[in-house]
Order: sequence, then C-alpha cells, then structure tokens
Amino acid sequence: MSEKLQEQGDTEPGAAIYSRWLLAIYDLWVLGFVNSFIWRCSTKRTLLPFFRKNVRKHHLDIGVGTGYYLKHANIPADVNVTLADLNANTLVAAKEQLGRPDAETWLHDITKPLPTKDKFDSISMFYLLHCMPPPTSSKTAIFSHLKFNMASDGVLYGATILGEGVKHNLMGKALKAMLNRKGVFGNTHDTEAEFVDALKENFNIVHSQVVGAILLFKAEEPKLKV
Repeated sequence: MSEKLQEQGDTEPGAAIYSRWLLAIYDLWVLGFVNSFIWRCSTKRTLLPFFRKNVRKHHLDIGVGTGYYLKHANIPADVNVTLADLNANTLVAAKEQLGRPDAETWLHDITKPLPTKDKFDSISMFYLLHCMPPPTSSKTAIFSHLKFNMASDGVLYGATILGEGVKHNLMGKALKAMLNRKGVFGNTHDTEAEFVDALKENFNIVHSQVVGAILLFKAEEPKLKV
C-alpha cells in the first residue's frame, strides 16, 4: 500500500466538519434528502451517473467525502484510483468504501500543486468547490495547476452548489445561509459563469449544465502553454 500524507496546513471549516459521526449519516442525509429536496439534483439519477460515465483508467478523486461515488460507480478492477482530501477522516472512510487496500491516499491542500508529476486520465471533484473559502477566483485557481496533472486526452469534472444565478427554494436559502455563516460553505457569490470562464481559460473543451442549484461541469484538452 502506498500512502502519501502531505502537510495539512490550516484546516478550513469546510473540511473540518467531516468528523466520523457526520460521515456516518452523510450519505442518507446529504446525498439522499438534501440533494433531492433542497438542492433539487438527484444523487442516483444525475450525480452518480455523471461520476460513473467519466471515470477512466488512471483516476484521481479530490474531496472524497464518504466515498459514496467511488463505491457505487462500479469502477472496473483495472482502474487505478488515487484519493486526495484535506481531512484524514474522509480519506479513511472513502478508502474503506472503495474497498481497495492498495489505493493511494494524499492528505493534501488542493490549493497547492499536487505532490506528483503523474498524469491522470480523469480527475473528479464532487462537492469540493462550494466548501472552499471565497472568493470564487481563489477556487478556480486550482484549475491552472491541475491541468498539468492531466493526460492530453484526460477529463476534469465535478459538481458544486451555486450561490447566485440559480433559484434556491426556501429550505435551500436557509441552509445555504446557515452553512455560509458557519464557514462550512463559501459559495454565497459562486456563479456558473465564473466557473465556466475559468475552465475555458485552462481547457479547450468545456461543458456545463445546471440541475436545480447544482452546476455539473466537464473540461477536456488542457491548455498547457505557459
């Protein structure tokens, strides 16, 4: 088993909240009820198929949560999977869900370049960006270094909860406001346009779709000229 533990640095509330007890109920509460009825984007009908469709031979998952997507994506045995997160609890939980003792794990701050020169065929980041602190421009800056860890025909994709430019229902408005006050979310001013513009600066092909309050994005053909 290969495991790389990078320096954790300042743990933001968005990562620190994932304690063992919260991880135990996360799939049922967040991926079940909250996604369907508050953010209005079904995990099983929309997010999981999107995750599964884009997993390729050499895969990196950033912001791993409980590992729900890794467990239920039916990833072929010959796919190499690496996990990266700022929280040790989520790495342990996700690796257990994945069921692959040889999976590599990195305790790493994604605002810094990855601790490897490896090129990944696919990089996923589901529900990572809205947990990062504002402004949005500091979040999108990660695209500028992640692209150098992508194969020329690789794909970067993910999903994030938007703060502006979408219609939040009453429960969504209240939950978003509370989580931003607590520092768990940092997405008050996140918009589709800002994420898509940043992706287009770094990739030749960009696709985006908004479902409920969720932005699904996919980027290919990294622009590597400096």
